[in-house]
Amino acid sequence: MEMENNKGDDKSQLLPRASTVPPIPYTNNNYQRRRKPLSKAKSTPPRLYRQGSFSRDIGHAAAETYLITWLSFKLLSYLGLGYRWITRFMGLALYAMLLMPGFLQVAYYYFFSPLVRRSVVYGDQPRNRLDLYLPEKIDSPKPVVAFVTGGAWIIGYKAWGSLLGKQLSEHDIIVACIDYRNFPQGTIGDMVEDVSQGISFVCNTVADYGGDPDRIYLMGQSAGAHIASCALMKQAIKESRGESVSWSTSQMKAYFGLSGGYNLPNLVDHFNNRGLYRSVFLSIMEGEESLPNFSPEIMVQDQSSKAAVQLLPHIILFHGAADSSIPPDSSKTFVDTLNGVGAQAELILYEGKTHTDLFLQDPLRGGKDDLFDHIVAYIHANDKEALAKDAMAPPRKRLVPEILLKLARRVSPF
Repeated sequence: MEMENNKGDDKSQLLPRASTVPPIPYTNNNYQRRRKPLSKAKSTPPRLYRQGSFSRDIGHAAAETYLITWLSFKLLSYLGLGYRWITRFMGLALYAMLLMPGFLQVAYYYFFSPLVRRSVVYGDQPRNRLDLYLPEKIDSPKPVVAFVTGGAWIIGYKAWGSLLGKQLSEHDIIVACIDYRNFPQGTIGDMVEDVSQGISFVCNTVADYGGDPDRIYLMGQSAGAHIASCALMKQAIKESRGESVSWSTSQMKAYFGLSGGYNLPNLVDHFNNRGLYRSVFLSIMEGEESLPNFSPEIMVQDQSSKAAVQLLPHIILFHGAADSSIPPDSSKTFVDTLNGVGAQAELILYEGKTHTDLFLQDPLRGGKDDLFDHIVAYIHANDKEALAKDAMAPPRKRLVPEILLKLARRVSPF
């Protein structure tokens, strides 16, 4: 299959730049984190960060809708219109309709909340943008989660993390949702490069927004978990070899991987049977010979990566035991491999949970959310004041009626 590379695609000009902050240049190993005095964070309330007119918001939404539509039609030229894809598309449409009451509420927050700063530019390539979700009050440096969304390496988009961003920011955690080029706009190498540059931007500028550069957590979901883990591992390898870097794995307090796949050769047949055909998947991953180079589970077993493994932060993988999109064994074997080579890793399985339960249905249900509570408790573990505030927080609001959630679970194509 011949695949077009769109690295120079001028579609990047379709999206208005929400920030004029230039990308952070690569420096040597003596990189310095950009810090701002805390007094500035106090004197500039988050709600003043984002200023824009209603017409600008509409223009922004229209431009991004155009880009996504254009990429979708281009993708169809690769996938074709077979029966399997038509039925999956119909299932996805019905799934989205059933969850629409929740999606509309989150979309309103995303587009109109003064606490959301959208499309901050972190690089020069298409889709090199991220969204920032800020707490209501920043009276001290806040912990930060750099989040990479999923989407089968094809339909990932930064706004998919808006529900997570909203909920974490309500618990005084800043969230940066990093966008990246999807296939066919880019291949896996482009995606990892984009995410690494986005992480660099977060590490070097988060103090400007009231974040704590010493409390940054990297998180990815589904394909985003794979891409983020690749970026983390490749960065550790660079550092172990003494190469120049603009961010360090030591800046990551922990890595949270949600429903990810970490050994690509073991997943090719599974994805092919699920509709992500072998030819398309191998095109995304730059050929069968490149699969080991983008498989963190294989990378950590390489003897040449022994020093890099010691640089990895604490790794916590979450997976639903009933996940049929990416089998839970993908996380289990990765954790076993990491522990076998001396890294610190653990797995948390959720019985009866599917690929989307943990990330969508459970948060939309409101009330208690085991995954969310675990992440917040880990981030706030050494902050007694934050833990006390979490304990006093009101129950999470239900966004979708239970009957719609159950129906959506049944028709989900994931």
